[in-house]
Amino acid sequence: MARAAFSATAATACLALATPAWASATIGLKSAHQGKKAGYFTQQCDDERFANLPDDHDGWHFVLPGKNSGSFESLTLTFSDGTNDVTVNIPDGADAYPDFFYSTGGKDPRQIHAYLFTPAGWKLVDGSATISGTGDDFNVSHTCKGTVPKPTPTPTPTPTPSVSESPEPSESPSASESPEPSESPSASESPSASESPTPSDSASPTTSPSGGTGGGSDLPLTGVAVTGMALTGVALIGGGVALMTLRRRRDRITFTG
Repeated sequence: MARAAFSATAATACLALATPAWASATIGLKSAHQGKKAGYFTQQCDDERFANLPDDHDGWHFVLPGKNSGSFESLTLTFSDGTNDVTVNIPDGADAYPDFFYSTGGKDPRQIHAYLFTPAGWKLVDGSATISGTGDDFNVSHTCKGTVPKPTPTPTPTPTPSVSESPEPSESPSASESPEPSESPSASESPSASESPTPSDSASPTTSPSGGTGGGSDLPLTGVAVTGMALTGVALIGGGVALMTLRRRRDRITFTG
């Protein structure tokens, strides 16, 4: 009986000591801290645990309040990178986001601090934590806001080749082929039009008497010219005859001394 009573007492004691280890709960992130970026919270970049924080990362410090909350066992946090939601677990040494727990000192240390580094500018959407005790929620204690890198402008060399194609437009020299229009000298061939003197052949109407009755006005002009010539010829002939007569008479005269 004594042994049985001792065994029962020992089992009860073991159960009493083991109960806290079995008692775990899941709590959420404080609602006032949901949907916020690192710049919203108190800035404590002098926190020695942010010593290795890159300039382009945000440092997050989560804390578990309450004496009966026990310790952090794990955290599951959801962030938005501006395009997609990203889930980060603490602890997780396999992902690209450094994290670690930090315990309190003293006789009864508790793991109530959690640190995480994320790319600068991420928004904390929501989160949950598994704890060894009981509690209502956990919250962000403070942060260290990083610098969001400026996007490097993408070079646009592609348009430049199209500009180099401008030499084709430079074929404007073809416009210099305007000399063809300068063939206007052909217009100077209008001198052929100056050959209008051929119309002077219209004087040929003088010969048009062969036309007879057609050009009555032309006949008086040609008649006057022919009459003058005829009279002149007759005068010359008469003068010649007179000279010849005088010459013969003179030859017949005999001079005596």
